[in-house]
Amino acid sequence: MSNIHGLVDTARAIAAEIAPRGGEIEALRRLPGDIACRLGEAGFYRMYVGENAGGLEVPPSIAAQVVEAVAEGDAASAWVTFIGATTGLALARLTDEAAGELLANPASLISGVFAASGTATRVAGGFRVNGTWQWGSGSGNADWVGGGCVLVEDGQPLTNSAGLPRNHMLFFPAADVISLDTWHVAGLSGTGSTAFEVRDLFVPEHRAAGYLVKSTPDRPLFRFPGFSPLAQGVGAVGLGIARASLTEFMKIAGEKKRGGSSSPLAEKSYAQMEVARAEARLRSARAFFYGAIDAGWEAANAGGPVALSHSRDMRLATWHAMQESAAVVDMMYNLAGGSSIYDVSPLQRQFRDVHVATQHFMVSPMIAETAGRLYLGLPTMTAGF
Repeated sequence: MSNIHGLVDTARAIAAEIAPRGGEIEALRRLPGDIACRLGEAGFYRMYVGENAGGLEVPPSIAAQVVEAVAEGDAASAWVTFIGATTGLALARLTDEAAGELLANPASLISGVFAASGTATRVAGGFRVNGTWQWGSGSGNADWVGGGCVLVEDGQPLTNSAGLPRNHMLFFPAADVISLDTWHVAGLSGTGSTAFEVRDLFVPEHRAAGYLVKSTPDRPLFRFPGFSPLAQGVGAVGLGIARASLTEFMKIAGEKKRGGSSSPLAEKSYAQMEVARAEARLRSARAFFYGAIDAGWEAANAGGPVALSHSRDMRLATWHAMQESAAVVDMMYNLAGGSSIYDVSPLQRQFRDVHVATQHFMVSPMIAETAGRLYLGLPTMTAGF
């Protein structure tokens, strides 16, 4: 497994390997098995698994850079990378027995959906689970799949100290998961983000995250705001797609000539201005993105709870990175003209992929609204922020 300091370089190398296979990945509507394994062998799925369980426990900025680098080669591969990595966070709330079971193959993919779309009914030794989950990214490549569930006993939901239903992620062997063929979409097809379900499946209690293990280790990664790594994965994919679109346009600009012109696009003043504007927008968004993450990580390393102000800045920076990434891709797509629309052009796939990524709830307009309310000092619902 790669050491932490070599992860980003490894990601760049893998990106170069998989970039020519974008059409294959999209047509398959899931990652080819060799690519999914390559990402796992590189250690990417273990970036957010604790060191005590054999993971890498990397700082969030490194994980984001890995995802960003992979996305320059293929956005779907990067998406599955961050899904595998962030699902690994849940393993900190499992027993050593369960974590060892799920991590028996160090390169295996564990995917999951945190939304409590299932019901886990308490029985002797565990739970009987029924449920259907949407947006199961990577589930077709996974060895284990997790699904959020409401815990039920004697027909009544179990509740927490606040009187709310207890939601836990339970993990299922992939062979017991029924994949539903729902993933027919405009972009990010290769993520395999299909719906899935389980029916009357027995799950031992040690595979219910947070049921037997009530708290996470007191270490920086687990003091970091819980949903921030997931959001940052989405933002990092956007940044990687945007950088790839700029690179692709550079190739086109030196060769393409508009009808009736003897000069290539690269010599046109409007193209020069747009490329400069796009570069400035992308670098500015990236600086805010990583600056906010680093500040949050510094606070996590200080030992106390990470202040809401850091969560606010990180989530706003992630939303902004996604918005600016989509704008940069649009600029490059439009500059390239008719060349962009053909299947052989990476720009058309980047255009579709980035606009699917913008629809993720972690980068929805509501994020900016919530951040704005916090900046203005207004009463604000911040659950999951």
